Amino acid sequence: MAKAMEALLAVVLLLFCGEWQVVRGEFDYRDALSKSILFLEAQRSGKLPQSQRVKWRGDSGLTDGKLQNVDLAGGYYDAGDNVKYGLPMAFTITTLAWGTLDYGKELKAAGEIQNARDAIRWGTDYFLKASATPNELWVQVGDPQADHNCWERPEDMDTPRSLYKIDKDTPGSEIAAETAAALAASSIVFRFTNPRYSHLLLQRSQSLFSFADRYKGTYGGECPFYCSVSGYNDELLWAASWLYRATKSSYYSNYIIQHDDVKAYVNEFNWDLKYAGVQVLLTDLYFQGEAQFSAYRSNAERFVCSLLPGSPIRSVKTTPGGLLYVRDGANTQYVTSAAFLMARYSDLLSAKKRTLSCGNTLFKPNDVMGFAKLQIDYLLGRNPLGISYMVGYGSKYPRQPHHRGASVVSIHQQPRKIKCIEGFMNWFHKDSSNPNTLIGAIVGGPDKYDRFVDLRTKSSMLEPTTYINSPLVGVLAKLYRMTCKTNRQC
Repeated sequence: MAKAMEALLAVVLLLFCGEWQVVRGEFDYRDALSKSILFLEAQRSGKLPQSQRVKWRGDSGLTDGKLQNVDLAGGYYDAGDNVKYGLPMAFTITTLAWGTLDYGKELKAAGEIQNARDAIRWGTDYFLKASATPNELWVQVGDPQADHNCWERPEDMDTPRSLYKIDKDTPGSEIAAETAAALAASSIVFRFTNPRYSHLLLQRSQSLFSFADRYKGTYGGECPFYCSVSGYNDELLWAASWLYRATKSSYYSNYIIQHDDVKAYVNEFNWDLKYAGVQVLLTDLYFQGEAQFSAYRSNAERFVCSLLPGSPIRSVKTTPGGLLYVRDGANTQYVTSAAFLMARYSDLLSAKKRTLSCGNTLFKPNDVMGFAKLQIDYLLGRNPLGISYMVGYGSKYPRQPHHRGASVVSIHQQPRKIKCIEGFMNWFHKDSSNPNTLIGAIVGGPDKYDRFVDLRTKSSMLEPTTYINSPLVGVLAKLYRMTCKTNRQC
């Protein structure tokens, strides 16, 4: 225990001492929470509502689906491009719904619960359209190669809006199951505020799960941008877990047990790899008395232990400044998802008054949450460069996010169409701040040495994604509640 505390203290001292610029005192987590949800509005596709708060955006993709006589307007652009990818979009909604469910009181206290629900529904409405025909799911809109070869505002895009779908002849169990998980989790979110809509989501979720399980196969159509390396078993377990939480049906609990992969030890949680999410979700149910899920606790704990400084089985490295570092390319996605699972696991330990055993080293719930907090604080500015990696938060933040809509003058200011090559010449390669502030976006972040270059062309550092922000919402809600209670400002 002493060694564990010394390791965590060492990280804290590294962050607070030396010549590095730091932010003193607690962060305004409520402001960060509000902005993290606001970013998702900048990613909306389709006809924007009157309540739209990101005013520099306009309607886009209104005829998506027309090539096949289906309505696929709506949904979210995944990152800085104008393509709608089903797998990361569904993961965005699942994790956002999870945070909204388990930190609903905190979101309500912060005045953000309705914004979170609206963000979820923007995705689920789209998924209902995309899955309107049984055993069929539209999983992508937009030609990714053509889109990436252009630098256009979404309101201007004239690249092919090619359509991709999975069906019994071209299966895609990962995407169908992740979409089922998103709809199941969201059905619980709307259970009491909109029962009819909740029921519709649950029915569609069950249908998609059956489709994913019956016609098994990996879909490679979203490669090279979203290739599923982990296979589809994790998504099937993930969807079954959410369907069990939503229905308490023995069919889904039996499915989980029969398809259990107890050797699935992982040290990351992301749009492709869901085992850690399954393990924490089912450990929560186990601690609530669902004894059939006892086997998941050990792997959930191994996941947390793989992250913690001082743990003898730690396998994920950190930057010199203390940020978890998994790999190049939007590394912050692994940070926010890990922080969310650590926040949830610390809740489970606290509720049961337990400690976490990593080998012969013990960690208290506050140790786990403390490390999660360090990760979020790093992103908000407590890091060697003193920069907030959330756009629009604090005074020093990235000014050149790799994002088409934000980097080109707003259509409301310049209605004239800005074409593909013009966008590259006049905006992409322009070394100046984006004309539109992409408030709330967490960019890809620094390299493994804490180095960061605020230059639009460096997409691995500057590109934001919806699935970086979605797990962040729950963590920020918890941090807001923790600090406001401490300061008696709730």
